[in-house]
Amino acid sequence: MICGPTAAGKSAIATDLAAEYGATIVSADSRQVYRGFDIGTAKPSRELRSRVPHCGIDTAEPVERYSAARWAGEADRWIGEAERSGRVPLIVGGTGLYIRSLVEPFAESPVLDTVRRERLAAELGGKSIAELQRWCEALDRPRAHLGRTQLLRSIETALLSGTKLSDAHARARTAPSRARWGRARYLVVDAGETSADRIARRAREMFDGGWVEEVSALMQNVPADAPAWKSAGYAAVRALAEGKLDLSSAVEKVIIETRQYAKRQRTWFRHQLPADTVTRLDPGGSPAQQRAAVREWWEKSE
Repeated sequence: MICGPTAAGKSAIATDLAAEYGATIVSADSRQVYRGFDIGTAKPSRELRSRVPHCGIDTAEPVERYSAARWAGEADRWIGEAERSGRVPLIVGGTGLYIRSLVEPFAESPVLDTVRRERLAAELGGKSIAELQRWCEALDRPRAHLGRTQLLRSIETALLSGTKLSDAHARARTAPSRARWGRARYLVVDAGETSADRIARRAREMFDGGWVEEVSALMQNVPADAPAWKSAGYAAVRALAEGKLDLSSAVEKVIIETRQYAKRQRTWFRHQLPADTVTRLDPGGSPAQQRAAVREWWEKSE
């Protein structure tokens, strides 16, 4: 698996490896699953995808809620298809929860009725953390110590489905592990001190490449509350398209938001992967040194 923060160069490394060794890239990016949201999610071009097989891109409509558990289930299928065709599956992306869900069994949350959920959300929305904790104590005690979002999810799941999320997660923890990935090896790619500049440069290239036009077209058909709009940067570009921000402010907002997102990813990959399975690519190495390190990692991982 190749993973790490956004704009670190993961895709370029993965593409070179896939072309050289006959691999199929399985995208572990929660933003690239949505159709039509292309420029701001840095999807590989259709031309590149025609040369190097990719899975996990354009798999969901913008209005769909796409969970890590669903991704893991579909990733298992994509991996199996790649292996049956004689190709090596290469997991690539920056969504840590997706990567974890492939390695560790993950509990799928029950599907809740949208109308009833909205009514309940309106009732619970004004309650304090202390009040929500009391509700959760009565409905799903093991989760009563969690934050507001998780408390709300626990309460609505218990009330609307009769299922406790704590029970679902306990079953997942005791389920058989995904043996296929029990010995997964990770290459963590991080641009280090150059990350901020890379993010700024890529953001400006996205604006130059038609991001505003893409968002304007999406606004004609995709509801404002669709999950896909939560992808990093899209709110700022949408505000620009609506005349609520000027171009300079929108660009700066996207850069700041993306840097914050990269920081969260960096923290996750620093602390959540087993240390003995991780190779960290030296961001200060020369291109030749990095190529050699990548190929050494690949040969050890096969």
